Amino acid sequence: MTTVLILFALLSLLLAGVPVAFALGGLGLGLLLSDQLSPLMIPMGLYSAFDNFVLLAVPLFLLMSNILLKGGIGKDLFNAVQSWVGHWPGGLGVATILSCTIFSAISGSSVATAATIGSVAIKEMTDRGYHRPFVLGLLAAGGTLGILIPPSIPMIVYGVITEESIVDLFLAGVGPGLLMAGSFILFCFIYARFSSSYQPIPKADRQTRINSSLLALPTIGLATVIIGGIYAGIFTPTESAAIGVAVSLIIVCAMGRFSVEKMKAATIETMKTTITIFLIIAGAKIFGKAITLYQIPQEISMIVSETISDPGFFILVVCLVLLLMGFFLESISMLLIMVPVLYPSLQALGIDPIWFGVLFVIMIECALITPPVGLNLFVIQAVSNGKITEVVQGVWPFFLIMLCCLVAVFYVPAIAIYLPFNL
Repeated sequence: MTTVLILFALLSLLLAGVPVAFALGGLGLGLLLSDQLSPLMIPMGLYSAFDNFVLLAVPLFLLMSNILLKGGIGKDLFNAVQSWVGHWPGGLGVATILSCTIFSAISGSSVATAATIGSVAIKEMTDRGYHRPFVLGLLAAGGTLGILIPPSIPMIVYGVITEESIVDLFLAGVGPGLLMAGSFILFCFIYARFSSSYQPIPKADRQTRINSSLLALPTIGLATVIIGGIYAGIFTPTESAAIGVAVSLIIVCAMGRFSVEKMKAATIETMKTTITIFLIIAGAKIFGKAITLYQIPQEISMIVSETISDPGFFILVVCLVLLLMGFFLESISMLLIMVPVLYPSLQALGIDPIWFGVLFVIMIECALITPPVGLNLFVIQAVSNGKITEVVQGVWPFFLIMLCCLVAVFYVPAIAIYLPFNL
């Protein structure tokens, strides 16, 4: 009964419009005080939560993304990919997804990926006759690759919560990320085949390809350094983020595209996003401490083990809950609320936590493109100066594709867990 009342109170606060961080923190504090527990455990818990070297990667990856965004790197990357595949059927759509995939391997952020590639691709695609809702939906979905293809900020947070290997989580995201990108590309081919408004573009000449590729080479090199360095064991994810910031600054300054004003804007944007994420982490830590003392995760784990014996049914229930939560919660909030409660049940059901983390992140991706609070919908709306209804209209086929990829990873776990356990 206590568990039901606490969940009802949390849901009521969220539906009332209370910011997630304050809803979690305030409810957690109230629970501690109502049970006459010392509030001094809150600052001690917060200190232990933030005294974590791994979490430093979050603001660093965000800063790197914003530096590249302000430096106009997305345009060079898109132009280079377009010069090679733009003449294919649906070539600009393919170029958009490939650009999102490459930029995802740098940023770790869906918002940065959608904003960076969207600022270039929207005009190019609409000028070539692509249906506007299709373009906006493609970019909103393509941006979600930023949290699946490593480095991924939600996977870093998941690893911190569960104490699982961040490198293993990164490796597990590679296969599903490439599967999803390939599925989006296949849909672009199909769209071009059956769309009456699609206009093919001529094949770029050899010199254009060389010139555009040279401009994009530093960006691809940066992705190689970050990902290769992590997987080769040369540096940790946090160290790779710091190196990424330094190299991205060198790239944009060497190209003459950066200034003190742009650095200030990139830093402020990073600060805003970091504060938002860390406030939610702080609130979730307080709430987590309270529900642990109330033994709610243990109760839920016991209920699950007694009523759900099939791991497949457990995953189905979790996915349905996450799908519903995605309508009114953003991704980090879902992760911080759900994972501490669900994680104890994984061992009892024999579910691999790395594999589960990938499934969880795919569901978070779905939440990023579902109204009314899908963050990528609003990012693309802002970049395109369009209507939110246009973005929603164009994104639903990609939402279905993402669910199909989720099913594929569920039935073929090797898509996610082959690399972590065979390298």
